[in-house]
Amino acid sequence: MKVIAVASQKGGSGKTTLAGHLAVQADRAGAGPVALVDTDPQGSLAEWWNVRQAETPAFVATSVGRLGEDIRRLRALGMRLLVIDTPPAIATTIAEVVGCADLVVVPARPSPHDLRAAGATVELVERLGKPLVFVINAAQPRARITSEAVIALSQHGTLAPSIVHNRTDFAASMIDGRTVMEIPGAARSADEIAMLWQYLDGRLSGERRTLLPTDQPAQSQRLFGTARPEDVAPSPAVAAPAMQPQFGHGPVPPGSVMNGPATPNPVMNGPVGL
Repeated sequence: MKVIAVASQKGGSGKTTLAGHLAVQADRAGAGPVALVDTDPQGSLAEWWNVRQAETPAFVATSVGRLGEDIRRLRALGMRLLVIDTPPAIATTIAEVVGCADLVVVPARPSPHDLRAAGATVELVERLGKPLVFVINAAQPRARITSEAVIALSQHGTLAPSIVHNRTDFAASMIDGRTVMEIPGAARSADEIAMLWQYLDGRLSGERRTLLPTDQPAQSQRLFGTARPEDVAPSPAVAAPAMQPQFGHGPVPPGSVMNGPATPNPVMNGPVGL
């Protein structure tokens, strides 16, 4: 089983959205069974999963202290991929998660604040000796600062060739537990996530080849991450509203793997008790 940690010490970088989308895309691409873990006390990824209707990916209710043990248990259960969302700023939690990861994905918005904050995350990941990939997230097409972000981040580490652009369909899809791959009219966003997963999957397997435009699973080919003006909503991305769990059962004990109703040794896909 491979473990991806989505980490950044900067809040608002899009970690939760990216973690959910990568897990779903990996499952759709045949890399499953896939499981998710939410180590952020805010619990946004768990809330998204609680309202999700699809049976996959699975969700694991655990704690940072039990993470290593639960990773071993998930391997024994036959999981092939674990995607972990992390909190901002809590360096000890991020360090624990990164220590368990095979690959650390660091999303960064093309903004001065995100770019300045990248150094702290890089330092932590390098100290633990883990491979790191930057993902430029919520970018505006043809914006000068996006190009500047590419240059700045590439000085710190590897940069994923798929840029994720700022579109409202990301927030809209997360409201009811879906992703851009599962809603109509979001093909451009779905293509970017598919290409990003293709690249990360290659990194996990040790592949180092350069992705070309013809490698995209897109219906129409274009340069890495670029978007046509008509594909991008003119308004800024809208944050998905906080949602409370819509189901009534109590908290799930730590270590539960969820893919159905809670049982003494559950692999379930019912709601998570927060």
